[in-house]
Amino acid sequence: MADRTPPLGTDELRALVESGEIDTVVLAFPDMQGRLQGKRFAASFFLDEVLEHGTEGCNYLLAVDTDMNTVDGFAMSSWSNGYGDFAMRPDLTTLRRIPWHEGTALVMADLAWDDGAPVAAAPRQILRRQLERLAAHGLTAHVGTELEFIVFKDTYEQAWDRNYRGLTPANQYNIDYSVLGTGRIEPLLRRIRNEMAAAGLTVESAKGECNPGQHEIVFRYDEALVTCDQHAVYKTGSKEIAAQEGVALTFMAKFNEREGNSCHIHLSLQDADGHSVMAGEDGTMSPVMRHFLAGQLAALRDFSLLYAPNINSYKRFQPGSFAPTAVAWGHDNRTCALRVVGHGRSMRFENRLPGGDVNPYLAVAGLVAAGLHGIENELELPDACEGNAYTAGYDRVPTTLREAADLWENSEVARNAFGDDVVAHYRNTARVELEAFDAAVTDWELRRSFERL
Repeated sequence: MADRTPPLGTDELRALVESGEIDTVVLAFPDMQGRLQGKRFAASFFLDEVLEHGTEGCNYLLAVDTDMNTVDGFAMSSWSNGYGDFAMRPDLTTLRRIPWHEGTALVMADLAWDDGAPVAAAPRQILRRQLERLAAHGLTAHVGTELEFIVFKDTYEQAWDRNYRGLTPANQYNIDYSVLGTGRIEPLLRRIRNEMAAAGLTVESAKGECNPGQHEIVFRYDEALVTCDQHAVYKTGSKEIAAQEGVALTFMAKFNEREGNSCHIHLSLQDADGHSVMAGEDGTMSPVMRHFLAGQLAALRDFSLLYAPNINSYKRFQPGSFAPTAVAWGHDNRTCALRVVGHGRSMRFENRLPGGDVNPYLAVAGLVAAGLHGIENELELPDACEGNAYTAGYDRVPTTLREAADLWENSEVARNAFGDDVVAHYRNTARVELEAFDAAVTDWELRRSFERL
C-alpha cells in the first residue's frame, strides 16, 4: 500500500491528549465476522506504552462463534493449548477520531504471535497477503463497498426483548430513491454521514432502498485495505450512533422475506503509476481485466464462503430479487453475479454476491485471489450475459452454507491462494454455525408442527 497521511497523526494525537480533547484510545481488530474487537485505553497510557509496544488479546477471539462461545476444531486456539495471547500492534496509518464518542480516537491493530509472525487466519492479514501477491504483478486494488441496512424505531434492547418480532421499521413502504422517504429519518442519516466524514471517511451519498426502513450510505472508493478498515469503522459506528439515537439498525443479509441487505463490492486495478489497467486504448476491457474477471467466474462458487459467510446469507439468493443466482457476468446487468460498469479510468466490476453481513476483508481477499487465478492462468472470459441471467442456463450460486463450505474445503484454488491453515480455519467456522443451526428449533417449525402435526 502506498504511503498515505493518516486521518489523525500521532503528533496531533499527543497535542489533543495534552489539551484534554482526547482521553480515550480504542485499539481494535476485525474478527472472523468483521466485528471490531479490542480495548479502550486511557489516552496517556496508550501514548506512553501501547503506541510503541502494542498490547495483548486472548487468541480465542479468532476461535469463537458469533455468540462468543468457545468452540472446538480450531488449530490456533483451544483448551488444549491454554487459550494464550496474541500481540495487537497498532497500525498508525489508521489512527482517527471517532466523534460519536466524546474524547475518543481509534486505531486498527494487526495481530502477531510471540515470535513476531503474523496470525495467518486474521482477516486483515489474509487480505494483506493477497494484496502482496497482487503487488508482485505491479498492481494495486481499489475497492468500494455499498452497504445496506434496515432502520427500526425500536431500541436494540427492545428488539432483543421482543425476540426481534413485531419491530417498527423507520419507513412503512418501498422508498427506493425517494427523497421524501430518506427525509423521514434524515436526522439519523445526516448524523451518520457527518460523523463518518469527521472520522476521515469520504461520504458520497445516502438513498432509500426497497424494504421498509431500508437505506444505504455510500463512501468513496480507496485502496483495498483502507476501504475495508473504513467499512469496519462505519459498520460499528453506525450501530453505536443508532443506539445513541434510540433506534436500531441491522445489516443482516435477509431480515424478512422481502429484499435483503446487500453489500455490492466494486473493484478496479491500477499500475505502479496509478493508471487504471481495466480499460484498453479502444475503451473496451483490457486483457488484464478480461483475465481478472474470468478468474472471478472460475472461483466464484469455491469462494462463496468468503462472500456469503453465514446461514442467513443464502436466503438472499432468490430469482428476481436483485440478488444473484447465476455465475455470470454482464455489462451493466443487475441479474448477473458480476456486473461490469464504468468507462475508461472508471471501468470496474461489481460482485453482487455479498450481503450486509459480509466480512469485507475476507470478501476482498477472495476477489483479489480469484483475479490472480485468472491472470496467472490467462483464463479466457466467456461471452457476457445479454439477457436475464436468472432464467439462463448458467451454473448456480451455492444455495446453502453447507454447500459453500464443502466447495471451499475441496477447492484447489482456495488452498493455493490462502493455504491449508486458512482453508481449515474458515471451514471450521462454517461447521460451528451449521451445527448450531441444525440443533436449533425455529419459529417456523413451531408454527407448522405444534398443533397440526
